[in-house]
Amino acid sequence: MSTSKTLLKKLALPAFTCKPKKTFLSPENTIKLLKISADNRNLKLGKIIHTQLIISNQCKELNLTETNCLINFYAKCGEVSVARRLFDQMPERNVVSFNALMTGYLHKQLPLEVLELFKSMDTWELQPNEYIFATVLASCSDVRALDEGKQCHGHVLKSGLVFHLYVKNALIDMYSRCSDIEGAVRVLKTVPGFDILSYNSIINGFLENGHLNEGLEILREMVDGYLVLDSFTYVTVLGLCAGLKYLKLGMQIHSQILMREVEIDGFVGSSLIDMYGRCGKLLYAKSTFCGLKKRNVVHWTSMMAAYAQNGCFEDTLILFLKMELAGVLPNEFTFAVMLNSCAGLSALRSGDLFNSRAEKCGFKAHLIVGNALINMYSKSGSIEDAQRVFLDMGNRNNVTWNAMISGYAHHGLGRQALVVFQQMIASFCVPDYITFVGVLSACGHLGLVDEGFYYLNTLMGKYRVVPGMEHYTCIIRLLGRAGLLDEAEKFMKSTPVQWDVVAWRTLLSACHVHQNISLGKKIADILRGLDSNDVATYILLCNMYAKAKRWDEVANIKKLLRGRGIKKEPGVSWIQVKNKTHVFVSEDKKHLESKKIHQKVDELITQIKMLGYVPDIGIVLHDVGDEQKEEHLSYHIKLIAQVTERKIVNSREARQVSVEKPSHLDAVQVTDTGEHACLKTYCWALQHISVGLYRNCQGDSICSDADCLVTDIFAEIVREIYFCNYIAEINAIVEAIKWVVERGRLNFLIQSDSTAAIKAFITRKIPRIVLAIDGHD
Repeated sequence: MSTSKTLLKKLALPAFTCKPKKTFLSPENTIKLLKISADNRNLKLGKIIHTQLIISNQCKELNLTETNCLINFYAKCGEVSVARRLFDQMPERNVVSFNALMTGYLHKQLPLEVLELFKSMDTWELQPNEYIFATVLASCSDVRALDEGKQCHGHVLKSGLVFHLYVKNALIDMYSRCSDIEGAVRVLKTVPGFDILSYNSIINGFLENGHLNEGLEILREMVDGYLVLDSFTYVTVLGLCAGLKYLKLGMQIHSQILMREVEIDGFVGSSLIDMYGRCGKLLYAKSTFCGLKKRNVVHWTSMMAAYAQNGCFEDTLILFLKMELAGVLPNEFTFAVMLNSCAGLSALRSGDLFNSRAEKCGFKAHLIVGNALINMYSKSGSIEDAQRVFLDMGNRNNVTWNAMISGYAHHGLGRQALVVFQQMIASFCVPDYITFVGVLSACGHLGLVDEGFYYLNTLMGKYRVVPGMEHYTCIIRLLGRAGLLDEAEKFMKSTPVQWDVVAWRTLLSACHVHQNISLGKKIADILRGLDSNDVATYILLCNMYAKAKRWDEVANIKKLLRGRGIKKEPGVSWIQVKNKTHVFVSEDKKHLESKKIHQKVDELITQIKMLGYVPDIGIVLHDVGDEQKEEHLSYHIKLIAQVTERKIVNSREARQVSVEKPSHLDAVQVTDTGEHACLKTYCWALQHISVGLYRNCQGDSICSDADCLVTDIFAEIVREIYFCNYIAEINAIVEAIKWVVERGRLNFLIQSDSTAAIKAFITRKIPRIVLAIDGHD
């Protein structure tokens, strides 16, 4: 700035006056002043120079170089519209004119305008130089325009500028960011000459496209070539270490950073924290965070993300408060981390607060925040809010679609999940690995065996998605829920993968549900061979034997558990009421309102039985009387967590933790409607049936008249009961079906597109109902 003032004084120009004099500027001085203005991004100074040229009538006589300087000045200062106006008025243009305006468009993130300008150069019969090509290739990178980038590559080869290092780096970056890693490597290997930027671009491309091991190979080439790593290289390599959970290499990189006294700025510091966090070394991450001299929002957010990735969600919330006290303002990534932490805690009220805060700060429209909101609401039991956020989003990516599909599948709403998947395909968004996990899970909820195999064998191949363990496990769950246990076992034997504990446990769970004792014992032996101390295996085995009333086997397993010192982690439920979070452990009586809560539980159990509910005492692992079993089930933590001293229960249910199987009490929810409460019965897979399931509820009364059932919703319950692993509510459903059949209310079955499947289900339970259905048909 001092240089510009000195030059202005020398030229006798009133630098910052409102009334410029008619001072004539020589072309040399005009160029110098405009260059100074552009380099310093001094818009005010440049406008004064331009004003002087207008007042002194020099604009009409400006030569090509002076006009180019004006365009360059306005473009660099962000005034691309003014630069374009000057460009359009030029009677003559050269390569510099195009390059100045293209660079301005690129900096303003207008890559399509850059490509249009590049195409128009043919009209002026101008040959692009290396700077033009680099700018155009960067624009192709920004919009992931691989086809246009390849065309530009052809022009580069034709012009002979491919050997220019500036152009070579731009080509590598374009191919890397457009996910054509092979093209990037081909340019690196075939075109001679390289520098640190070449390798940085290709390693970053490998990182962004998930080719982490290939990125390490390029790193080895850099080390063998004695290239000195810069800050960007360290950031990228630390990202590779984080993705691979390669702690040893990450610590070596950290040591090298310290030895070479590389400044741990915002990006290097946050990359170190992220690497340690994703490698599970929270202590190292915290030590790095505390050792930073200056902390910005990137550092704070990285530390919060490290806590969240390791399940320390409460620490994430505490750290956010500390950041607030430090006067650091959150950004969109901070809100995304906080919302995902609320999802991990199922803390719906806290999530609502962060939602409001993000909207107030202007970050709610950001894609990453919208995706986190869908995830938070889905995992906190409010799929309706998740759907609302999804529909309000103007821009969506794969993460958005995957979050909504997985959310519906998580809530047992398989049909809605598949509808969203079809919408995703129609919007030309390419499904990925996670997408098909959600889709196959949805097929499992709907019992769509043939469709599930179609997605696995045909559609995944079409989109070049290689099936993984999660997909195969979904197929096992799908076959298990359909009762096709032998087919599930054959599938596991015929599929050439190394099955993990989760997959075998899924089949064991299906054996428990369908009481296939012989296959269950075989699967349990396999599981114990994989992990002899896996408590979930023993619990499932106990459940299976208890349901079959084989109490000697149950006693033997319990004795074995005691001998090995294996204990089941107790289930915990929590619920937010007003400003307090109430936490309950199984059969907990430590709560201050414990007596009133248990009284309310007894009242609810009595009311449920009036609706035809019969407790599934088969899941109790104690050889005691039926009455004692019912009493044991009555104090399941999920129901206790829903009952409060003033009969006000959070209608958005907290997620249950560490419970293998939903209790019979998952079929109960008391909802605060503001004026009255009504009792809703619903299967575990349908936790979000509307309050209108029972009509004519008045005051504090509980409707017991089954004639109040909404038929279409009831059909959904029957379908989900049939296709769901967890059928503890089957007795209540059967009794309800009896009542409806006796009164001729069979529309819900006629409306169902799964009537045949439901008939098959009911045939095994109550044959006379099927006769009634056939008679109605």
